[in-house]
Amino acid sequence: MSTRRKFLTALGLGIVAPRALVSQESQPELKRSRWDIVFGSHETAQPEFRPDPSTWKNDTITAAWIGHATVLINFYGTWIITDPVFSERIGLNFLGLFTLGPKRLVNPALIFEELPLIDLILLSHAHMDHLDIRSLSKFQRDIPVVMAKNTVDVVENMAWKEVHELDWGESAKVGDLEIEALEVKHFGWRYPWEEDRSRGNWNGRSYNAYLVSKNGRSFVFGGDTAHQDYFSGIGDRGLAIDLALMPIGAYDPWIFNHCNPEQAVAMADQMNAKHIMPIHWGTFIQSDEPTTEPIRRFKAALADQPDRIALESVGQTWTMDQKRV
Repeated sequence: MSTRRKFLTALGLGIVAPRALVSQESQPELKRSRWDIVFGSHETAQPEFRPDPSTWKNDTITAAWIGHATVLINFYGTWIITDPVFSERIGLNFLGLFTLGPKRLVNPALIFEELPLIDLILLSHAHMDHLDIRSLSKFQRDIPVVMAKNTVDVVENMAWKEVHELDWGESAKVGDLEIEALEVKHFGWRYPWEEDRSRGNWNGRSYNAYLVSKNGRSFVFGGDTAHQDYFSGIGDRGLAIDLALMPIGAYDPWIFNHCNPEQAVAMADQMNAKHIMPIHWGTFIQSDEPTTEPIRRFKAALADQPDRIALESVGQTWTMDQKRV
């Protein structure tokens, strides 16, 4: 690994910036150095689509991709947000003055002030592109939070009133939701010197996907994961997974920690997911694959099942078609 890669990985992102800069699929490729991407001041694009949560109904599942791994979900009247990141940059923040790390390519589809009242925050793991302290600090502290095992210390100074720290296979009840932590193949350290389970320390930082159920319906938030067979256990249970939020980016060269689009589809197939929402691509430059390659490969992998594709771009909204239930 080059010196620059080591330096950027040490930002706690678990990733580095790549050679191509693209905001969304329709925009041209621009070549930039990794150094320029981290320290550069490129213009951040506005998303083509903008959700309108005020129109969402409480008798179905509706979800919008806000950007990266941040998804806003109305799950039969319960408002959920996953890995909320609204900051312009992700990485190390120095005394609130500046942040050292990649800048967004695309602005969030909604600003924080446009969110509805949130009932649950799901945090998959402690990486800075998933657990952003500046974004979390904007939420009311009485909102329940679900986190991975051995990560609650990251937010211990924020005085959350209800935090559920779940290990793989553990469940929690939040209101009328049932939330189960699922094992994935990733790593958990926020800083390089920390222990995590990928290093063989069972008491180190963990990393979760989540199965969320209510009213006999379920969705899975895949968090961050490399290809693995753990999700086959969901399929073996015969559950109805209406929507799987699956990461499809940052696989080159990090395929040992991040799945590629075809692997994301394969894992969604293991859990018998009816629809798949591709996330974790195109918001921040984090790896060496061209920025729009993940969505092109994802669509190609589902070319014979296009109805399973929940959305394709930041800001788009998916609603479960009751006629398909």
